[in-house]
Amino acid sequence: MAQGTGSINSDYKDWEWSDDAGERARLLQSPSVETVPKNSESQGNSLGATSALGAVFIVVNAALGAGLLNFPAAFSMAGGVAAGITLQMCMLIFIIGGLVILAYCSQASNERTYQEVVWAVCGKVPGVLCEVAIAVYTFGTCIAFLIIIGDQQDKIIAALVKEPEEVGSSRWYTDRKFTISITAFLLILPLSIPKEIGFQKYASSLSVIGTWYVTAVIIIKYIWPDKELVPVEIPTSPSTWTAVFNAMPTICFGFQCHVSSVPVFNSMKQPQVKTWGAVVTAAMVIALFVYTGTGICGFLTFGAGVEQDVLMSYPSNDIPVALARAFIILCVLTSYPILHFCGRAVLEGLWLRYTGVTVEEDVVRERRRRLLQTISWFLLTLLLALFIPDIGKVISVIGGLAACFIFVFPGLCLIQAKLSEIQETRAISWWAQVSYGVFMVTLGAFIFGQTTANAIFVDLTA
Repeated sequence: MAQGTGSINSDYKDWEWSDDAGERARLLQSPSVETVPKNSESQGNSLGATSALGAVFIVVNAALGAGLLNFPAAFSMAGGVAAGITLQMCMLIFIIGGLVILAYCSQASNERTYQEVVWAVCGKVPGVLCEVAIAVYTFGTCIAFLIIIGDQQDKIIAALVKEPEEVGSSRWYTDRKFTISITAFLLILPLSIPKEIGFQKYASSLSVIGTWYVTAVIIIKYIWPDKELVPVEIPTSPSTWTAVFNAMPTICFGFQCHVSSVPVFNSMKQPQVKTWGAVVTAAMVIALFVYTGTGICGFLTFGAGVEQDVLMSYPSNDIPVALARAFIILCVLTSYPILHFCGRAVLEGLWLRYTGVTVEEDVVRERRRRLLQTISWFLLTLLLALFIPDIGKVISVIGGLAACFIFVFPGLCLIQAKLSEIQETRAISWWAQVSYGVFMVTLGAFIFGQTTANAIFVDLTA
């Protein structure tokens, strides 16, 4: 996309809120990304330290995660292997397009985080909506992480006590609510309190290894199935035409790395949109192979009876699967504080904007407010995780929000960026890009509306 000659509105004083955008941007940098401070006067010499290959790894790391556990169930809802692959490929075009649009708008607006790009390009209302969406999304993802911990611990405990899950869960120390709570209080809460979480970046490589191991186990278990595994029904078409759309939240949740993509783009040695397009294409193709391998093999192993969390479909005493469960627990234990950090920083930014107080003036009260925010966030996510044991219900809600980050906000940014260009005549390419942005917003709004309505009227009321 060629950058126009017009300028994008980025004057925060026009919105009569605090203009402390630089500090909020610093707060929201990904813990795995090293970036340089934003300086408009020396921007030409302020290049990051991440190579293109390193950026591919970081984007893959941001995209891959515990969401892969739900892909076999998504293939089942979509109506089989062919439908699942087709749906992924169609959505991948827009997923990559959204990542490129964000990089283009980041360059045009000179902003370094997702929400600041939306603020600068689209204005106050979309900016606030974006920040609220990020806060809700990270909050919901933290709930999903706690549910995953409980699911995997149930199976591991059942294997350790060498009794069926329903027998083991009758003991107070193996009760699901107790194990989730004790793990959360002892491991997650202490990691969530610190102001900075840069040390969490060292766990990223282990998380990637864990997701690859889980995928390898699921593929191997399909090729060499257990002898006691009984034949299952393999659907080849969706039960209803609307069932296909129910698989979209899982795909959006799995591929959503857009919120963290803007800091990654700005950390590159050569932050060029063309180079970034190659980076995200390579990263998404890698993620596609991992998710598709997991989805196909998990679905073909268990068919229509596959659990929302595919690891729950395997027996408790399977040692390779038990190790995969341990990897997933470790992955979400280190991911929860990162997601909480991002959500807390967004809430902090909203508070500072609302009060008009700068970070420097608010240092004394920052620690007390951070402790209150952290403890409140932690207790609410834990309480909801204890009483919403089905991860599919949580994914159906936050997957719709993921569609907003992938489609709606990038589409709005592209439309506004093109409309702000000063041109005597509108070329065909200009109209094509605006039309593409409109289609992205429409598609994203449809996915969000359909999945949210389904979650409210079907999943949450069931």
